[in-house]
Amino acid sequence: MTAKTGWIDRRSLLAGASATIAAPAVVRAQAKSLKIALMLPRSGFFAQAGQSCYRGALATPKVLSDLGYNIEIVHIDTESSNDVSRTQAEKAINDGAQCVIGAFESGNTIAIAQVCEQRKVPLICNIASAPQLTGQGYQYLVRNFMTGPGLVTNGLKLINEVSKAANMEFKTAVFMHSNDTFGTAQGQAMEKIFPTLNMPFKIVESIAYDPKAQDLSVEVTKVRGINPDLLLIVTRAGDAIKLTRDMVRQKFQPKAIMSPGSPGLYDQEFFDAVGAYADGFIYNLPWFNVKSQMTQALEASFKATNPKNRFDLDGFNAGFTFEALLIAADAFKRAGSGDGETLMKAIKATNIKDHVMIGGPIVFNEKGDNPNIGSSAVQNIGQKPTVVFPADVAVAKPILPFPAWQGRK
Repeated sequence: MTAKTGWIDRRSLLAGASATIAAPAVVRAQAKSLKIALMLPRSGFFAQAGQSCYRGALATPKVLSDLGYNIEIVHIDTESSNDVSRTQAEKAINDGAQCVIGAFESGNTIAIAQVCEQRKVPLICNIASAPQLTGQGYQYLVRNFMTGPGLVTNGLKLINEVSKAANMEFKTAVFMHSNDTFGTAQGQAMEKIFPTLNMPFKIVESIAYDPKAQDLSVEVTKVRGINPDLLLIVTRAGDAIKLTRDMVRQKFQPKAIMSPGSPGLYDQEFFDAVGAYADGFIYNLPWFNVKSQMTQALEASFKATNPKNRFDLDGFNAGFTFEALLIAADAFKRAGSGDGETLMKAIKATNIKDHVMIGGPIVFNEKGDNPNIGSSAVQNIGQKPTVVFPADVAVAKPILPFPAWQGRK
C-alpha cells in the first residue's frame, strides 16, 4: 500500500476544487485510504511554524507507506485566523475529509474543534497547548501534545536539573511572555504552578508584551534595571528575534536565558535573523529522539522532500505533525473504516510504542491527552538545537553561564 498526499489551498477550496498528487482514477481505485484534512497556518502571523509543520507532512507519506499505511492528505491553510479555520474545517468535511489534523495555534485549533465536534469527525491536535482543548468534554478530539501547565511544570523541573548539572545557582528571575493565546495560558500556568514546586529562586517580576510590537526595548530596559540571575521567556520566533536584538543592544546578559516551554528559539527564522546570537538559549520542550529508528527514517525522508531545509530546526514541528498523521493512519488500519464514530473509537484506543518524539507509548487518557510525552532541555550550540538533558537522550552538556554577546560573529 502507498501513502498519497494532496495539496489544496484556500483559493482552490473556495472554488470547489480538489487537488491530489495521485490522479482521480487512482484515488477511486484505492478505496481503503483515509482522507485527512491537515490544517496548518501556512500564511499569516504563524506562517513560519505552519510551514515547518507542512514540511514534516511532506516527509510523512514515504515513512507511512513503508509501514503499510494508506492515507490521502489534503493540505489546508488556516491563514492564522480563527474564522478561516472554522470555515475551512466545514468546507473540508463537506468535501469528504474523514479526519482533521491541526492546527499548531490553540485559538485556531479551538475553532476547528467546535466544527469537528458538531460534525462528529475526529480531530487530532498535532501541536496546541491550551488546556481548554481537552477540558471541555469534546468527544471527537485527542491531543498528542502537552498542555500549557504540563509544559511549564516539566520546564521548571528541567531548569532545576540543568542548573544542578552545570553547578549554577539562581536566586532571582524575571518571567517574560507574549500576550497571545498561548503566552497568556503559559503565564496563568506559571502563576499557579511555580509556588507548588519549591524552586530555589524567586520570580521578582512578570512582564506580558505584545508579540506584534515593533520592538521590545521598553521591556528589556525594565528587565535590565531589575538585573535578575535568570530570564524566563515564552516567545514565538518573531518576538524572540526582537527580544534578542534589544538585549544585545542594551548589553543585558543574565546568568541564563531559559524557556519553560515555548516555540521560537529553535525556528529557522530565528537562526536566520540573529545568527550566532542564537547560541546559549535553553528551551525545555518535548523533542524528537535522535536515537529512534523512526526519527531516523523521518529525517531521511525529510531531507529528500525538503533539501533546502534542516531537520534539526524543523524536527519539533515535523515530528509532532508526523505523529498525528501516524495516529490517524494506525487507527484507520485497525478500524477498517473512516466512519467518524468507528474511527474515533480506534483513535482513543491508540497504543503506539515506536514513534519519533521523546516519551513512552502514544496513548490517550479519558480527557484525550497523551500522558506519556516527555520533555528535554535543548540548548542552541553552534547554531544548532542540541539536547543537553536528560542524560539518556543528551548529546552534549549544558553551557552555563550564558555566553557573552561580545565577540560573536
